[in-house]
Amino acid sequence: MEHDGFKASRLQIKQAERKKDYVFWLYNELQGLVKTPPKQRPDNQQWYFSTRSLVELDFFRNLFYSSGRKLVPTTIKKLPVSPLSLAIWFMDDGTLDYRVKSHYSFSFSTDLFTISEVKLLQEVLLEKFEIQTSIQTPSCRGKKYVKLYVGKNGRDIFLPIIKPYILPCFDYKLPKIILDPSETDLESIEKWAI
Repeated sequence: MEHDGFKASRLQIKQAERKKDYVFWLYNELQGLVKTPPKQRPDNQQWYFSTRSLVELDFFRNLFYSSGRKLVPTTIKKLPVSPLSLAIWFMDDGTLDYRVKSHYSFSFSTDLFTISEVKLLQEVLLEKFEIQTSIQTPSCRGKKYVKLYVGKNGRDIFLPIIKPYILPCFDYKLPKIILDPSETDLESIEKWAI
Protein backbone atom coordinates (compact mmCIF):
# COMPACT_ATOMS: atom_id res chain seq x y z
CA MET A 1 0.00 0.00 0.00
CA GLU A 2 1.41 3.38 -1.00
CA HIS A 3 0.60 6.99 -0.24
CA ASP A 4 1.05 9.30 -3.20
CA GLY A 5 1.98 12.28 -1.02
CA PHE A 6 -0.84 14.49 -2.22
CA LYS A 7 -4.18 12.76 -2.42
CA ALA A 8 -4.61 9.44 -0.66
CA SER A 9 -3.48 5.84 -0.49
CA ARG A 10 -3.51 3.31 -3.29
CA LEU A 11 -2.99 -0.43 -3.48
CA GLN A 12 -0.52 -1.83 -5.99
CA ILE A 13 -0.66 -5.48 -7.04
CA LYS A 14 2.43 -7.12 -8.61
CA GLN A 15 2.96 -10.79 -9.43
CA ALA A 16 5.17 -12.94 -11.63
CA GLU A 17 4.07 -14.16 -15.05
CA ARG A 18 2.98 -17.55 -13.70
CA LYS A 19 0.47 -15.80 -11.42
CA LYS A 20 -1.07 -13.68 -14.18
CA ASP A 21 -4.49 -15.27 -13.59
CA TYR A 22 -4.35 -14.13 -9.96
CA VAL A 23 -3.59 -10.55 -11.01
CA PHE A 24 -6.58 -10.55 -13.37
CA TRP A 25 -8.80 -12.15 -10.72
CA LEU A 26 -7.82 -9.43 -8.22
CA TYR A 27 -8.37 -6.79 -10.90
CA ASN A 28 -11.90 -8.09 -11.48
CA GLU A 29 -12.58 -8.07 -7.74
CA LEU A 30 -11.25 -4.49 -7.36
CA GLN A 31 -12.36 -3.15 -10.75
CA GLY A 32 -14.50 -0.41 -9.21
CA LEU A 33 -11.35 1.03 -7.59
CA VAL A 34 -9.11 0.80 -10.67
CA LYS A 35 -8.75 2.99 -13.77
CA THR A 36 -6.58 0.84 -16.03
CA PRO A 37 -6.33 -2.93 -16.52
CA PRO A 38 -3.24 -4.94 -15.60
CA LYS A 39 -0.10 -4.43 -17.63
CA GLN A 40 3.04 -6.48 -18.07
CA ARG A 41 6.50 -5.07 -17.50
CA PRO A 42 8.74 -5.85 -20.46
CA ASP A 43 11.92 -6.23 -18.36
CA ASN A 44 10.81 -8.93 -15.90
CA GLN A 45 7.44 -10.03 -17.35
CA GLN A 46 5.73 -9.11 -14.07
CA TRP A 47 2.01 -8.30 -14.17
CA TYR A 48 0.76 -5.30 -12.19
CA PHE A 49 -2.00 -2.75 -11.63
CA SER A 50 -2.84 -0.09 -9.06
CA THR A 51 -6.03 1.19 -7.60
CA ARG A 52 -6.83 4.86 -7.84
CA SER A 53 -5.65 6.97 -4.91
CA LEU A 54 -8.57 6.76 -2.51
CA VAL A 55 -9.14 8.31 0.89
CA GLU A 56 -11.03 5.12 1.81
CA LEU A 57 -7.75 3.17 1.58
CA ASP A 58 -6.10 5.54 4.08
CA PHE A 59 -7.90 3.62 6.85
CA PHE A 60 -6.06 0.40 5.96
CA ARG A 61 -2.73 2.14 5.40
CA ASN A 62 -2.97 3.85 8.78
CA LEU A 63 -4.02 0.59 10.42
CA PHE A 64 -1.31 -1.67 8.96
CA TYR A 65 1.53 0.85 8.47
CA SER A 66 1.04 3.25 11.40
CA SER A 67 4.66 3.08 12.57
CA GLY A 68 6.33 3.33 9.15
CA ARG A 69 6.60 -0.47 8.82
CA LYS A 70 4.06 -3.15 8.06
CA LEU A 71 2.53 -4.43 11.30
CA VAL A 72 -0.34 -6.43 12.72
CA PRO A 73 -2.68 -3.99 14.46
CA THR A 74 -3.76 -4.82 17.99
CA THR A 75 -7.37 -4.50 16.76
CA ILE A 76 -6.97 -7.26 14.13
CA LYS A 77 -9.58 -9.44 15.87
CA LYS A 78 -12.24 -6.80 15.21
CA LEU A 79 -11.73 -6.86 11.43
CA PRO A 80 -14.01 -9.05 9.33
CA VAL A 81 -12.37 -12.31 8.30
CA SER A 82 -13.81 -14.86 5.89
CA PRO A 83 -12.69 -18.09 4.24
CA LEU A 84 -12.03 -16.03 1.09
CA SER A 85 -9.80 -13.53 2.90
CA LEU A 86 -7.91 -16.42 4.52
CA ALA A 87 -7.39 -18.02 1.08
CA ILE A 88 -6.15 -14.71 -0.37
CA TRP A 89 -3.66 -14.36 2.49
CA PHE A 90 -2.48 -17.92 1.84
CA MET A 91 -2.17 -17.35 -1.93
CA ASP A 92 -0.08 -14.23 -1.23
CA ASP A 93 2.05 -15.35 1.72
CA GLY A 94 1.50 -19.07 2.26
CA THR A 95 3.76 -22.04 1.65
CA LEU A 96 3.19 -25.78 1.45
CA ASP A 97 5.70 -28.22 2.92
CA TYR A 98 4.78 -31.53 1.29
CA ARG A 99 6.53 -34.88 1.28
CA VAL A 100 4.75 -37.71 -0.47
CA LYS A 101 3.27 -40.29 1.94
CA SER A 102 4.90 -38.78 4.99
CA HIS A 103 4.06 -35.16 5.70
CA TYR A 104 2.27 -32.00 4.75
CA SER A 105 1.92 -28.68 6.52
CA PHE A 106 1.46 -25.01 5.71
CA SER A 107 3.16 -21.85 6.85
CA PHE A 108 2.72 -18.13 6.39
CA SER A 109 5.57 -15.74 5.76
CA THR A 110 5.26 -13.49 8.76
CA ASP A 111 8.96 -12.61 8.78
CA LEU A 112 8.44 -8.86 9.18
CA PHE A 113 6.25 -9.18 12.25
CA THR A 114 7.20 -9.50 15.89
CA ILE A 115 6.36 -12.63 17.85
CA SER A 116 3.62 -10.75 19.70
CA GLU A 117 2.09 -9.66 16.37
CA VAL A 118 2.17 -13.23 15.05
CA LYS A 119 0.50 -14.36 18.28
CA LEU A 120 -2.38 -12.02 17.40
CA LEU A 121 -2.70 -13.70 13.99
CA GLN A 122 -2.55 -17.09 15.70
CA GLU A 123 -5.43 -16.05 17.98
CA VAL A 124 -7.52 -14.86 15.02
CA LEU A 125 -7.12 -18.21 13.24
CA LEU A 126 -8.08 -20.10 16.38
CA GLU A 127 -11.03 -17.90 17.36
CA LYS A 128 -12.50 -17.36 13.89
CA PHE A 129 -11.80 -20.76 12.28
CA GLU A 130 -10.70 -23.13 15.09
CA ILE A 131 -7.37 -23.61 13.29
CA GLN A 132 -4.56 -24.58 15.64
CA THR A 133 -1.17 -23.16 14.70
CA SER A 134 2.28 -22.79 16.18
CA ILE A 135 4.92 -20.11 15.92
CA GLN A 136 8.34 -21.15 14.71
CA THR A 137 11.53 -19.12 14.49
CA PRO A 138 13.86 -20.67 11.92
CA SER A 139 17.27 -19.11 11.39
CA CYS A 140 18.76 -18.00 8.11
CA ARG A 141 22.29 -16.59 7.97
CA GLY A 142 22.26 -16.01 11.72
CA LYS A 143 18.93 -14.15 11.81
CA LYS A 144 15.73 -15.61 13.26
CA TYR A 145 12.49 -15.22 11.33
CA VAL A 146 8.99 -15.63 12.72
CA LYS A 147 6.73 -18.08 10.85
CA LEU A 148 3.13 -19.00 11.53
CA TYR A 149 2.92 -22.77 11.06
CA VAL A 150 -0.21 -24.86 10.37
CA GLY A 151 0.78 -28.42 11.17
CA LYS A 152 -0.95 -31.70 11.88
CA ASN A 153 -3.29 -30.20 14.50
CA GLY A 154 -4.65 -27.53 12.18
CA ARG A 155 -4.10 -28.56 8.56
CA ASP A 156 -7.24 -30.72 8.24
CA ILE A 157 -9.39 -27.77 9.24
CA PHE A 158 -7.37 -25.18 7.29
CA LEU A 159 -7.27 -26.98 3.93
CA PRO A 160 -11.02 -27.40 3.29
CA ILE A 161 -11.64 -23.79 4.32
CA ILE A 162 -9.26 -22.33 1.74
CA LYS A 163 -9.33 -24.95 -1.03
CA PRO A 164 -12.56 -23.79 -2.76
CA TYR A 165 -11.01 -20.34 -3.28
CA ILE A 166 -7.49 -21.29 -4.39
CA LEU A 167 -6.91 -20.37 -8.04
CA PRO A 168 -5.36 -22.99 -10.35
CA CYS A 169 -2.11 -21.01 -10.62
CA PHE A 170 -1.63 -21.76 -6.88
CA ASP A 171 -2.31 -25.51 -7.05
CA TYR A 172 1.35 -26.05 -6.21
CA LYS A 173 0.54 -24.78 -2.71
CA LEU A 174 -1.95 -27.62 -2.10
CA PRO A 175 -1.06 -31.22 -1.21
CA LYS A 176 -1.89 -33.77 -3.90
CA ILE A 177 -3.34 -36.29 -1.43
CA ILE A 178 -4.64 -36.48 2.11
CA LEU A 179 -2.28 -38.85 3.88
CA ASP A 180 -4.46 -40.77 6.29
CA PRO A 181 -8.25 -40.28 6.30
CA SER A 182 -8.38 -41.46 9.93
CA GLU A 183 -6.39 -38.32 10.87
CA THR A 184 -9.00 -36.02 9.30
CA ASP A 185 -11.41 -34.19 11.58
CA LEU A 186 -14.57 -34.64 9.47
CA GLU A 187 -16.79 -32.72 11.89
CA SER A 188 -14.63 -29.59 11.55
CA ILE A 189 -14.41 -29.96 7.77
CA GLU A 190 -18.20 -30.22 7.39
CA LYS A 191 -18.59 -26.96 9.30
CA TRP A 192 -16.76 -25.05 6.54
CA ALA A 193 -18.01 -27.04 3.54
CA ILE A 194 -19.73 -25.01 0.89
